[in-house]
Order: sequence, then C-alpha cells, then structure tokens
Amino acid sequence: MSGLAELARVDAAAHWLRGQSFDLEGVKLAIVLGSGLKSFADVLDDATEVPFADVPEWPKPRVEGHGGSVVFGSVGGVRIACLTGRVHLYEGWQPPEVVRCVRTLRRLGIGNFLVTNAAGGIGDGLAAGDLMVITDHLNLTGQTPLLGDHEPAFGPRFPDQTNVYDDELSKALLASGTSLKTGCYAGLLGPSYETPAEVRMLRTLGADAVGMSTVHEAMALNAMGAKVAGLSLVSNLAAGISEQPLSHDEVIAAGSQAAAVMTQVVEEFVRRLA
Repeated sequence: MSGLAELARVDAAAHWLRGQSFDLEGVKLAIVLGSGLKSFADVLDDATEVPFADVPEWPKPRVEGHGGSVVFGSVGGVRIACLTGRVHLYEGWQPPEVVRCVRTLRRLGIGNFLVTNAAGGIGDGLAAGDLMVITDHLNLTGQTPLLGDHEPAFGPRFPDQTNVYDDELSKALLASGTSLKTGCYAGLLGPSYETPAEVRMLRTLGADAVGMSTVHEAMALNAMGAKVAGLSLVSNLAAGISEQPLSHDEVIAAGSQAAAVMTQVVEEFVRRLA
C-alpha cells in the first residue's frame, strides 16, 4: 500500500467529514475509546454521531465491546471528537488501515489526542480496575504504520519517538484523578492472550501493562506532530499473575464497571485542556 494512495484515502475521508453540517474547526481533543469504554461518548453535549460505515474509506470495527461511530460534541463547553471503537491488526487489517481514522482527524486539524485501551496488568501495584497513564510503549507487534513509501504528509521518514506521549498532556491527565497509576504499555499482535512465560518476558522488558492496540495510533500521530496522551484501563491481571482464566467477557465487564470513574477523569482532563 503506497503512502500516496493511503494519503488519498485519508483525505477522501477528511473531505467528506468537512462537508457535513457539524463544526469541526473548534475541536480541541480527539479520544479513541478502547474495549468496553465506548459509553463515554454518551456524556457529550450537543452530540452528532456519524457511523464509520458512512465515512468513505474508514474500516469498520468488528470486535465486541467496540463501537463503530465518530461522535462530535462537547464536555464543559470544550469541543471534542470520540471514536467509539477501533480496528486491530488481528482482525486482518493492515497497519495503515488501523491508523486511518486517527490520521483523518489529524488532517482535519485536531492537535490533541487521548488514546485509551483495556489492558492486562503486569507491573507491581496494579490491580483490576486501575487506570494507568501511559508514559511509554513497547511496539512488539512486528509491524508499523510507517512502513513503505514515505509520504511527507504523514511525518518525517525517521520520526523521533523520545516523547511519543506528550509530557504536558500526560501530566494534565495524571492530575485529573486521585489514584491514577503510570507505566509502560506493551502492544502485541494478539488475538490470543499472552502465556505466563511471555508475561515474565514483558515484565523483564519493563512493561507494566499489555494489550493489542494503541501503539500504532500513537506512533502515527506523533509522526504527524500531534500531542498524544494514553490511558489504560487494567481490566484484569495478565496470565501467570491472575489466578483466573482470561476472557474478553472479563474485559468488557471491567470496562462497564470503570466507565463512571473514567468519565470523571476524562471530563476533568478536558476541563484542564480548556
């Protein structure tokens, strides 16, 4: 997939969204909602919901717990956009498709992003239900959205990743709750959960949480000059740490239980951005 062809797809989606009746110019923040977290979009005032299926070139999520819409609205008077779901490599999508939605929003001029996910807890002191501000990540998927022909509109050929997660945004996010944790997120291909041996490896590498998303979005947005913050909901403890078998139902249930807390944190985060 050439960079120029992918840019044409992204810009076709951006052009279509610009042609709709809602205001895009004042959007301060875009949020990607991970597994079980799509209900946050329900708190937006003056919301306009657009199904992914209506947006040209956008891939449509097929995983339980993920919505399939972009919702434009406001929180405390601050205009935001929410992607109520995402697509994943393990569904068969290619990396450029995985990041197409966030690249579109960046091309629309949105400069601040919050990417969220449900993750397995690895680090000491993490428990199911915790919210962890992502300070760094390990891309262990073996893939990257930056592979292939270089397209300057998507950033430099060799983007720096010293601060993928913006310090200012991350500090504002951390200050938005009373018991938020911090840590490094490891992104793996999935869809199987990790073995206990793999979890021990991840701990040795410095990972505090593990999941199957987020890293490519953060890489692509960072390369395009956006400011990114990341937030993981620890939905369960990882294999070998948890005494229970892992399941996606557990992830969805944890997201539902944490929805109120996450909503409070993100609402405060939005107010701080204002």
